[in-house]
Amino acid sequence: MEIKIGIARTSKYAMEYCGDSCDIAERPHGGISAIIADGQGNGLAAHHTSSWVVNKATELISDGARDGAVARAVHDYLYAMKDRKVSCTLTVLSADIDTETVVISRNSNCPVIVKTEEYETVYDDEVGPIGVNRHMKPLIYEVPFEAGMVVVSYTDGIQAAGKKRNSSQADFNKIMGIIRDNTADDVDFIAKSIMDYAIEMDKNQPADDMTVVVMGITDGARVSPKVDTFSATYRV
Repeated sequence: MEIKIGIARTSKYAMEYCGDSCDIAERPHGGISAIIADGQGNGLAAHHTSSWVVNKATELISDGARDGAVARAVHDYLYAMKDRKVSCTLTVLSADIDTETVVISRNSNCPVIVKTEEYETVYDDEVGPIGVNRHMKPLIYEVPFEAGMVVVSYTDGIQAAGKKRNSSQADFNKIMGIIRDNTADDVDFIAKSIMDYAIEMDKNQPADDMTVVVMGITDGARVSPKVDTFSATYRV
């Protein structure tokens, strides 16, 4: 079995710094987690908030903390550090080898989409961001591993694409169509295609920071020795 992750990110038009941050953490009992955060506002201040949140979450996951506890702990840190005046959305997608499940932790106004060969599920229950409400709790979902599974999450720059530039918001059915038309092997292509669609809706001038994260579970080729590969491109 292989776990693939594709990420696409861009900043708001004419902004030097992206207010969204994302990273990947290896889980101590096997598996990986993708962490996505969207700091309040745009620019450098939002970048500092989201990168701090992602770094804290990555550290806690690597230390063995469970995903729900990670969200609560990061919330408590942000709540105290920013005196409950700064919010941040946080989504964690974890492929946990120990339990053979995908664990989803949401504190975001954007959905998490799960597609398998048998079903599609959209997790979009209302939940608040971290950092501002004292008794914040994440929404946790757990889905058994299944070959061919695709899990997609994104920030609100994708969800609201077109609203400011085009007066018509991005069509969720179009995003679902991209996901349906591709497989768990195509995580990079799915992420880029959703990003390209959102940028097109904003007439090539993104009205907000945008991030798309796609996780795929595949049968994978059984090779020896086992080699894990990672790839990243960062443009300045």
